[in-house]
Amino acid sequence: MRTIDWSVYIVTDERAAGERALPEVVRAAIQGGATAVQLRAKVAGTREMVALGQALLAVTRPAGVPLIVNDRLDVALAIDADGAHVGQDDMPAAMARRLLGPERILGVSAETVAQAQQAERDGADYLGVGDVFGTPSKPDAGPPIGVDGLAAIVRAVPLPVVAIGGITLENAPAVIAVGAVGVAVISAVVGAADPAAPARQLRERISLPRHSQT
Repeated sequence: MRTIDWSVYIVTDERAAGERALPEVVRAAIQGGATAVQLRAKVAGTREMVALGQALLAVTRPAGVPLIVNDRLDVALAIDADGAHVGQDDMPAAMARRLLGPERILGVSAETVAQAQQAERDGADYLGVGDVFGTPSKPDAGPPIGVDGLAAIVRAVPLPVVAIGGITLENAPAVIAVGAVGVAVISAVVGAADPAAPARQLRERISLPRHSQT
């Protein structure tokens, strides 16, 4: 498994992108410093999601940035994406790992230590942990776990932890300071008029706590 830089992990959202084409939004985000991209399209049909995934791969692969497909392992396999990400209500992680095989990336969402430890046993390569600060993009999310909840999971498992949920330029350094390897953002980048600018600013902000620890 290659080493992945999870520093600035962009999650797509067509509503946040508005009238702009997602591949162009992602291209700008990568130019600004995004290091990983997740295709999340909850309302798209299979054919539409496959087409969008192929269009995104045409942007991410030449840039050396992994494309992870949310939930839909069939789409991830069909387009030869770099991996897939499953939540607690999606396909069980152990089953997802069997289908993906050993080479593709498997991400798992977790909001408790128990879920994180189970994901590790099931073969996850990284964890998406949150909701950390509270997010409007996922109305069914539980109460925010806060930085303390994030820190507990970081301490409990050796897997890379990406923080998600209400991440902003202001609070991103706090999650890096407790051991998260990166931040997952949606509206902060995808919804920006110039996605490159917030991606660049996030990359700069989260490097500060790391430098202060060395």
